[in-house]
Amino acid sequence: MGKHSTSRRPRAQAIRAAAAAGLVGAGTLGPVGVGHAVADQVLAEGTPCTITARACVSLATQQAWLIEDGTVVRGPVPVSSGGPGHETPLGDFRVEWKHKDHRSAEFNNAPMPWAVFFAPGGIAFHQGNLATPSAGCVRLAAAEAEAFYRFLQVNDSVQVR
Repeated sequence: MGKHSTSRRPRAQAIRAAAAAGLVGAGTLGPVGVGHAVADQVLAEGTPCTITARACVSLATQQAWLIEDGTVVRGPVPVSSGGPGHETPLGDFRVEWKHKDHRSAEFNNAPMPWAVFFAPGGIAFHQGNLATPSAGCVRLAAAEAEAFYRFLQVNDSVQVR
């Protein structure tokens, strides 16, 4: 998929693909969708994250995606993550809060535009330099940071792999 893919692959289609692959029995596909146990096993195409994620980060490839209903709607986009001693945490998180014009109290009032906080310790997506490691946050180019800020809402799932 391209950088800003808009093709849609409905969640039900992804679950049917999982059933065809033997990940789940076809009988579990009902008219109201599927349970999280199944969805937690199906990866959003082209990402290391499941279709339940709204944002996905690959630390190995330094890329991120936005996902809607199991379909990539933006990405992959380049990111800069935490460096040695300040690693970006791996795991499943939820968007905790957002602040458009945030400044870091920890790092000399450094600007963190379009901040979307999702992990303990003030870890956030935000606009920043992609050429150097961060102090744990996931930095994005300006247009990408704004897109993540506008797309993600409090409680949305963020997966970092």
